[in-house]
Order: sequence, then C-alpha cells, then structure tokens
Amino acid sequence: MSKLHVLLVVCCGLALSGCGSGNEAWVEIGGQRYTVEVAKDDESRARGLMFRDEMAADHGMVFVHEREEPQAYWMKNTHIPLDILYFDGKRRLVSQQRDVPPCSGGNGCPPYPSDAPAKYVLELNAGQAARLKLKDGAELRFGPGIE
Repeated sequence: MSKLHVLLVVCCGLALSGCGSGNEAWVEIGGQRYTVEVAKDDESRARGLMFRDEMAADHGMVFVHEREEPQAYWMKNTHIPLDILYFDGKRRLVSQQRDVPPCSGGNGCPPYPSDAPAKYVLELNAGQAARLKLKDGAELRFGPGIE
C-alpha cells in the first residue's frame, strides 16, 4: 500500500455518537459558517458520514489527521453526494473533489485523492464549494475546540 491512505470515510449529517468534539463545533470557509462533527480518531474518521440519507445545508464534517500527507477518501456506504475539501497544516485549501457521487459498490468504490498533502478534510453537501466559489488557497477557520 502506498503512502496514500484510502480511508473508509464518507460524511453526511450530525447524529453520530463518538464523532463530535462537543456541542456546536463550527468551521468557516468562504464567508460561510458550518456546524460540524469532528472526526479526530481512526474509528470516527473511518465511519465518517456513512449510512446517512441527508445532511442539513449548513452542516458538515471535519476530519483531523495526525500528519500532513496525501489523503484519499472514498464514498463507500455514503448515501448523499459530497464536496471533499483538503486543507494543509496551515488550513489552506490545497485540493477539491466536488460533487462526488454516492457509492453502493462496497470495496469497489473509487478513491478521491488530494492533489497535495493535507492535514484537514472538510466534507460538505455537494454544490457548496461551487456556491462559495472556493479556490485553492482559501482559508478554513476553526471555532473553539477544534485542533
């Protein structure tokens, strides 16, 4: 296996116990605030937003990795389309995978890799990145309690 980690990660919603870092965690990107679940450990990153049928438009999930390195996420068992946004250790947008479709192909679901090393990954409902007109270099701002 290469350095590129293919994580069982897919996001969508806010009711998963064990993924949050407390009540009302938030991030800001492109002038928009999103309430987020925070996935900081292997188990919560692997579960991500699997099996969810919907996510509020102003919600998402942020994944915090220990190291800044190439990342790849997949949509195994994800029921809603997502924008997968990759950020470096300085929280600058380095790669985008927009409008990623759901996948019911099990382990046959394709990976969606980052184009550059990333430490943080933000998953939002598909179309949010286009609506915000996000460009590489955009800064992700964390609310209290997110590393």
